[in-house]
Amino acid sequence: MHGIKHYLLVFTLFVGLFVRADEGMWFLMFIDRLNHRDMEKLGLQLTAEEIYSINHSSLKDAVVQFNGGCTAELISSQGLVLTNHHCGYDAIAELSTPENDHLTNGFWAMNHSEELKPKSLFVRFFVRMDDVSKRILSKVTKDMTEEQRDKAIKAEIAVIEQEQSEGGKYVVNVRSFFQGNEFYYFVYQDYKDVRLVGTPPNSIGKFGGDTDNWEWPRHTGDFSMFRIYADANGNPAEYSPNNIPLTPKVHLTVNIQGVKEGDFAMILGYPGRTNRWLPASGIDQNVKYAYPAWVEASKTSMDAMKRYMDGDDKIRLDYASKYARLANYWKNRQGMIDALSKFETAKTKAANEAKFNEWAQKRKNRKEYGTVVATINKYYQATNDKSRHDNYLSILMRSSEFANISRTLGAKMLEYQKTEDSKKPALREAMLSNIDEFYQSISMSVEKDILMNGLWLYMTKANYALPASLQSPDAALQNMATLLKKSAFSDPERLKAFVNGEAKIAVDQDPLYLFSKELATHLATMSPELMQLQMDFIAAYRKLVQGMRVSKLSPVQYPDANSTMRLTYGTVSALPADKRNDALYNYYTTLQGTINKYKPKDEEFDLPQRLIELNDNKDFGEYADKGGYMPVNFLTNNDITGGNSGSPVLNGKGELIGLAFDGNIEAMAGDVIFDHKLQKTINVDIRYVLFIIDKFSGAKHIVDEMTIIR
Repeated sequence: MHGIKHYLLVFTLFVGLFVRADEGMWFLMFIDRLNHRDMEKLGLQLTAEEIYSINHSSLKDAVVQFNGGCTAELISSQGLVLTNHHCGYDAIAELSTPENDHLTNGFWAMNHSEELKPKSLFVRFFVRMDDVSKRILSKVTKDMTEEQRDKAIKAEIAVIEQEQSEGGKYVVNVRSFFQGNEFYYFVYQDYKDVRLVGTPPNSIGKFGGDTDNWEWPRHTGDFSMFRIYADANGNPAEYSPNNIPLTPKVHLTVNIQGVKEGDFAMILGYPGRTNRWLPASGIDQNVKYAYPAWVEASKTSMDAMKRYMDGDDKIRLDYASKYARLANYWKNRQGMIDALSKFETAKTKAANEAKFNEWAQKRKNRKEYGTVVATINKYYQATNDKSRHDNYLSILMRSSEFANISRTLGAKMLEYQKTEDSKKPALREAMLSNIDEFYQSISMSVEKDILMNGLWLYMTKANYALPASLQSPDAALQNMATLLKKSAFSDPERLKAFVNGEAKIAVDQDPLYLFSKELATHLATMSPELMQLQMDFIAAYRKLVQGMRVSKLSPVQYPDANSTMRLTYGTVSALPADKRNDALYNYYTTLQGTINKYKPKDEEFDLPQRLIELNDNKDFGEYADKGGYMPVNFLTNNDITGGNSGSPVLNGKGELIGLAFDGNIEAMAGDVIFDHKLQKTINVDIRYVLFIIDKFSGAKHIVDEMTIIR
């Protein structure tokens, strides 16, 4: 842990300047010095070493990154993993068919042999981290250009990652923090044989749908369960029927004694991205240009999918994951616009930057920081229109398989075309499989509508230079209809004939491939003037963050989230009273509240009759609250963001009391600024999870695996 002394010297500037305990996403390796005393005051009973240790097993060994975008936790000695339903959604949808619709009906394996293996799913264990700021920054000089600086840093990062990988045993990532002012490496170990154990039906795991998403009160059983498999020695291994359930170093104890307002709550997880250091002009750009385009483009693609999903079960399953992702961010971005506007966040940031500018103009600071704010503002002013354009286009390419074909199946086809004839037979089956997988998971009708509708929106709303082929919207759409008919990518059988040597196709001249490539090239194109402005901005942003820390003017004292493990702590905490909630106090919801929302045959609010009967009979087993009700969700004031989905919520003893799955719309600006009064984390009560597994699903053998405090 060579970098600890350096880091602590830096942080002595603000150890005594703590913000409220519920704000901040903190590095585990520094909680002993920076957070532990405050956590103890709130109710923590663990030592810092019990939470994070590189020499001994600790709490962090029970928490994994789930498939690169969520968090999960080990809850049994047999490798059982708990995460959100929406985190397992892709895998559950992939494993579902109209005949065995696990999304709609739920699924529980009655033994290990019934567990289902999706094609691609992995979990990542966090091994250790360390500070390499001095080492990396010693490779840069003040007279370097940004390009030279970036090249020198990347070269040293490559060396460090190779050194720490132990010959490929570990995955190592060096990440930048505080906008390039500090660097840390993170060592991970990946397990790729991960199998579905169980999931509640959509009517529980996704109850409330888009209507309740980001809203309180919630009544959602947002969980699913998987199992990690390893070879006979406990090492990572590719899928094999001979693999055995992993025996983890640590698994969490489950506490079903219940929660009450004011209880300590700690969350470990992998928050994806925050922008708490974002300048005022960057917030303005998002609110006025980028996010409105994102919202409109997402809704256009969602509408195109939904028309077909409602009438065809296969299309519904094929597009379920893509639709859910778009819907989630569509509502998130609109919420961000509303919240950032309502609270005038950009105005608050601008006032703070004005104070910084006064400090920066002092003689001793002027050379280093004097032009920082002006440079940042100049960049955003020059890129406002481009940010709107880029969001329209990037959402189109994210939504439309045809618009992105040059970077997906088209890229594989082109690689195959360029392969020497003598080597093609060895690749043929894999290429045919790629074609089958691609076309089995899409609908031509859906894809045509997504492309056509998205293109029209982009061409008429982007208000920026368009690709050459799209200069005239009406003509472009007519040409697109012809292009789709001519393209080999509209006919999978023609592609297979090409792979089998029975037909000729010039992939790099295919009209759809060329069009997709044109879009990708246009999105990445930047004028020399804009590139220079961007380089100037990167340097200025780095100096702004450095200067804010040196001047002590920033209210933020921690690095932005970037998918590295963090710890956040706070308490079980209510929102102001909400008349819609059935609960006595507004920090939890109940199964009766779920039933109150029930709408038969409604896509979002339908419920299984079995669940209604259990509630009517008060048949809650040992999972009922002492007050006699069945708890469903509860609130804490932890500081989380996307990527924390599925994170364990732990009490003062490190026992599992719930899992995080959502935030609240009142504080949707949370990725930019933390609202101490309104920002909450919405969690599934672990008692509801066990109730659904045991009483509703009849899978008590899963509960029996766990270590439970009753």
